[in-house]
Amino acid sequence: MQSITNSKSLVFNYLKLVRGFNLFMVALTQYLTAIFLIGGAENWYQTLTDKGFFLLVSSTVMITGAGYLINDYYDVKIDLINKPQRVVVGKDLKRRWVIAGHTALNLGAVAMGFSLSITIGIINFGASFLLWLYSNQLKRLPFVGNLSIALLTGTTLILVSEYFGDKKYLILCYAVFAAFITLIREIIKDMEDMKGDERFGCRTVPIVFGIAKTKWIIYVIAAGFLTTVFLMISHISMILPITLTVALIFLIFGLIKADTVKAYHQLSTLSKVIMLLGVISMIWI
Repeated sequence: MQSITNSKSLVFNYLKLVRGFNLFMVALTQYLTAIFLIGGAENWYQTLTDKGFFLLVSSTVMITGAGYLINDYYDVKIDLINKPQRVVVGKDLKRRWVIAGHTALNLGAVAMGFSLSITIGIINFGASFLLWLYSNQLKRLPFVGNLSIALLTGTTLILVSEYFGDKKYLILCYAVFAAFITLIREIIKDMEDMKGDERFGCRTVPIVFGIAKTKWIIYVIAAGFLTTVFLMISHISMILPITLTVALIFLIFGLIKADTVKAYHQLSTLSKVIMLLGVISMIWI
């Protein structure tokens, strides 16, 4: 009975670390992309039962989960300051179990990728390596870490296009959207985590430039974001640009007033909502 309890506790702690909701969003995004941007809604069952595509989505989710594991492994001291109530590594889950989980997920994901194609295998390997490098070094540098995560987020959609070999321009539009909103969210998260990051020598955007300048950087990125999306997708559908405009207005007004960790956390959550709205808009393309 004790061994069963310990096993359940181990699984629960892993699930806490890999952010189940975020992994669900990754899988949902890839499936909606395949159903509504490539196969057509009438072919939804064929997409859902495509074993190869299931392997692709599984490998993406596994790499993302592994990224969360290694990020929390390296950031445990920072997290004890920024969000002590959420720390699992070294408390509820031994560090060696975190590394073991990270290694197993990455090896499985890369193997799945190569079983589908050499290109997908290489992309999966590159994503795994970049997530490790991000957690180990890049996230402590201004812009570089933020851009890395934005690039990887967009790549989750490019993988769908690579697998099916179809609708590449339309998927690129959504990949750009995903990358931009992720970039904004990552910078906002750095504003939220300034206290712990600064104490351990990180050189994130808000630490290097200050809060006021960082807000202006986000305003510029948001403007470039909307301009790019309008130019790329307006001739196909205005649903995504209009949705983003309304949502970003709320985000910008919130950012203008934000001056507390709680406010930045709420804006980070709003960025997730904007991402979800963008994904859902695929239904009407």
